[in-house]
Amino acid sequence: MRKGVLTRLTATEMAQEEDDPAAKGLAARCRGVTKEFGRGESKTWALRGVDLEVRFGEMTLLVGPSGCGKTTLISVIAGLLAPTDGDVEVLGEDLRKLTGGRLVDFRGANLGFVFQQYNLLPALTAAENAAVPLMALGRPRREAVQRASELLEAVGLGNRLHSRPSQLSGGQQQRVAIARALVHEPRLLVCDEPTAALDAGSGRVVMELLRRVAVHPGRAVIVVTHDSRVLDFGERIVHMGDGRVERVEDGAAERLFLDHGFRPRTVVGGGSCSSCLAT
Repeated sequence: MRKGVLTRLTATEMAQEEDDPAAKGLAARCRGVTKEFGRGESKTWALRGVDLEVRFGEMTLLVGPSGCGKTTLISVIAGLLAPTDGDVEVLGEDLRKLTGGRLVDFRGANLGFVFQQYNLLPALTAAENAAVPLMALGRPRREAVQRASELLEAVGLGNRLHSRPSQLSGGQQQRVAIARALVHEPRLLVCDEPTAALDAGSGRVVMELLRRVAVHPGRAVIVVTHDSRVLDFGERIVHMGDGRVERVEDGAAERLFLDHGFRPRTVVGGGSCSSCLAT
């Protein structure tokens, strides 16, 4: 509805508004998404009718056993893989209608990525690595490095701007990767096992940084993780198994259990269950 104008919506317009993901504060929505690999007897279903909503202003954790479809799902949401069937809407765009250069441009402008392997360029300094997305978008090098340096300050690496990856610890390299993922101010941040290569302390530092620096009302964050030590960082925890979403838990409830000294117990089929607790 236009600001300052009172209008009578038709039934069709009301239905469209009700069905608009952006109007519901959704950064991404999947409906009946499937993904298969191979053909004939070798055909494998990685996703089997996934329905999922990812909200702005939240960190959504995807958890479950290896091979359950978590990485495939975020690859579909990020437009890196096309679904076999189903609907995927990201930031108000139907990804089926974005192809070729339009899809590449959409990803470059709107999405940020953090991976288990930091994927830093060894010949570049921390500031130059973090500036790469801005330079890829055509921003002048000096401006891009300045913006990257500001972000590195925010993640506690202001004294390592000129260090190369080989001079940084694993936790420091992951912080550079986080700055790189955020430097162009994406509206959706996708993280695939960002703490897997880190010890417990460094992993929590990285998750705390993601919560403090990345999560805000205009951005959604999706984190794939096997690390039960970081479940308390998610606003919502999506448990997957065999290519399906099995259940969605409120992260606030998970934090309440953890604050009282309980830990999630792994259940059959992978993931964890707040109703199955172990001290």
